[in-house]
Amino acid sequence: MLARVGSGRQTRVVAHRYGRHVPTRTKRILVGLAVAFAVGTAIGIVLLRPTGEPRAGLRGLGFVSEVYSGRVIGVEDISCEGQPEPGVMCRRVAFSIEEGPDSGGTAAQEFVQTPSTPDLAEGDRVLLARDPQAPPGFQYRFVDRDRGWLLFGLAIAFALTVVALGRLRGLTALAGLAVSIGVLLWFVLPAVLDGRNPLAVAVVGSAAIAFLALYLAHGFTTMTTVALLGTLGALALTAGLASLAVELAELSGFASEEAVVVQIGAARIDLAGIILGGVVIGALGAIDDMTVTQASAVWELRAANPRTSRRSLAAAGLRIGRDHVASTVNTLALAYAGASMPVLLLLVLSRQPLTGVISGEVLATEIIRTLVGSIGLVAAVPLTTWLAAAAVPASRRPAE
Repeated sequence: MLARVGSGRQTRVVAHRYGRHVPTRTKRILVGLAVAFAVGTAIGIVLLRPTGEPRAGLRGLGFVSEVYSGRVIGVEDISCEGQPEPGVMCRRVAFSIEEGPDSGGTAAQEFVQTPSTPDLAEGDRVLLARDPQAPPGFQYRFVDRDRGWLLFGLAIAFALTVVALGRLRGLTALAGLAVSIGVLLWFVLPAVLDGRNPLAVAVVGSAAIAFLALYLAHGFTTMTTVALLGTLGALALTAGLASLAVELAELSGFASEEAVVVQIGAARIDLAGIILGGVVIGALGAIDDMTVTQASAVWELRAANPRTSRRSLAAAGLRIGRDHVASTVNTLALAYAGASMPVLLLLVLSRQPLTGVISGEVLATEIIRTLVGSIGLVAAVPLTTWLAAAAVPASRRPAE
């Protein structure tokens, strides 16, 4: 039951928001569509589920899976031995090993002093990779600084901030975030590594994330179901456009060194398909933000003026959506540009003509991601707005 929250006006606002007065027939249609998509998503998960078979990994390419924490216990600048030129200086760093089978022991590594030499000082926490097949004295090597404490602290601060502002809704939103990461780690990535179709895996995984994250964060309401259906429709459009664009652009997926290494380590992976899947998953976050905003805006407009017609609600919702799109599309483009900043700087330094730069696979891939994701984002606005305008409660009493 809905609690009464003050005046009759406030009670109607709550009732409108949670769909109390939505016609039964409309609810049944929306729930039926949601259930149908849920069943389809569940079937997709079963058909595309990871096999669980062990994988070869990348050990043969120099990647070490055993990584342990350590601490710098000494730094010394010495003259390098065995260098082709005399007078080359090296930095010898001694580490204490704090985890693993050699916990309590020590290791050392020499670095030729270059601009990329890590600037380590005594007491710094580091990560050390262990290769048991290496000769004695060379089994441990420096990987990177240990930033786990900082990342953990930032995660706690983020969670506290979200809960402080959103309270119970913030807590459920964090649960949705955890579920989203879980779907990526335990379904999407393992299924792709097993050789499943990356686009199909991304679509099914994105649908599962949409179901779980939206209902966890916003509750099992008619408004949430409208946002969900808008999200799924926009994702379907994004997947179709991405597939067409990647095929027409003839992207191979070999534009980055990481992709080449992945292909060597897991030969069954379709790298072009990974681009497709990345477009769908990358657009999901922005799309569900857009659909929830549009559905919520239409619901609040109805609550503010129950006499407003559905056509007027849709028009007002679209006006809100235009402002949201104007900022979100720019955000999406800047996010992709920020992630590709080193590549962009390299291309500027190369002084290549603009047509040659944008036609290269590295930049063309990012442009396709941005444009296709933005098209899906824009399409989510009218789709969700029309669905919400059709589903909101009918006018029952005059505005006060």
